[in-house]
Amino acid sequence: MELYEAIGQEALLGILSHLFFIAITFYALQAFMIEKLFKKNKVFQIQLIYILLSIAIGSAVSNFFLQISGWSGKLPYLF
Repeated sequence: MELYEAIGQEALLGILSHLFFIAITFYALQAFMIEKLFKKNKVFQIQLIYILLSIAIGSAVSNFFLQISGWSGKLPYLF
């Protein structure tokens, strides 16, 4: 039963990590004035770009940290 628990914990950590970094990225993107790149009155499209960029960048950053964490946990097997 311990193996299934570890798999579940890893999945939960991955989900929480992705959500955290997506939220942080969304917050950080608010500093940019992306609206100036779009035509006027295209609010939905601008919001969609913010969401998609947040997901793309946040997921990439989350994957980076999860991989570093996983690799650092395997370092003791090197010696």
